[in-house]
Amino acid sequence: MTCVRSYTYTGLMETIKNKIARFYHERKRMPSLSEITKLIGAKSKTTAVRLIKKLQEERFVFKDSTGKLLPGNLFNSLKFLGLVEAGFPSAAEEELTDTMTLDEYLMPNKDATYMLKVKGDSMIDAGIMNGDMVLVERTSNIKEGQIVIAEVDGEWTIKYYRKKNGKVYLEPANKKFKPIYPTNELKVTAVVRAVIRKY
Repeated sequence: MTCVRSYTYTGLMETIKNKIARFYHERKRMPSLSEITKLIGAKSKTTAVRLIKKLQEERFVFKDSTGKLLPGNLFNSLKFLGLVEAGFPSAAEEELTDTMTLDEYLMPNKDATYMLKVKGDSMIDAGIMNGDMVLVERTSNIKEGQIVIAEVDGEWTIKYYRKKNGKVYLEPANKKFKPIYPTNELKVTAVVRAVIRKY
């Protein structure tokens, strides 16, 4: 009898997760508390609150600092099969070493992470091309040599953050472009954490 109840509960939870995941993929946002209450067919929001708490424990959903729901690890988990040689290919069996999510790998600080589309070719030698998407993290902890998003004299750009003789400047990764020394103000708002290119 216990096994039957456990199976029924597991099946019910999977159905609920599928409904929430479908809602997220169709509307590009997580459902509200009222919408989750409706999705699961509950009579009160109290039931939905208990469900959300359970989903948080399973890391299926998270909450940001404002209490807004965010998709969790189970939404985008992919199999991690191991390493690939960057030189000549070698014969090796596929090995399932773990699972990971892109969110987990690329966005350890989700609340401070956002995406931008690159325009121009001033960073091509750093592997950042026109049309690429970059994941950037808002931070005040900027280190020399990082690729940053900065506002310099009222215009936004993506460049290397450099220091020379006590002066801060921005360096492109393309010999056709000159380093940028701010005339009035340089404000660095984010660090580039990843580049995304679709083939």
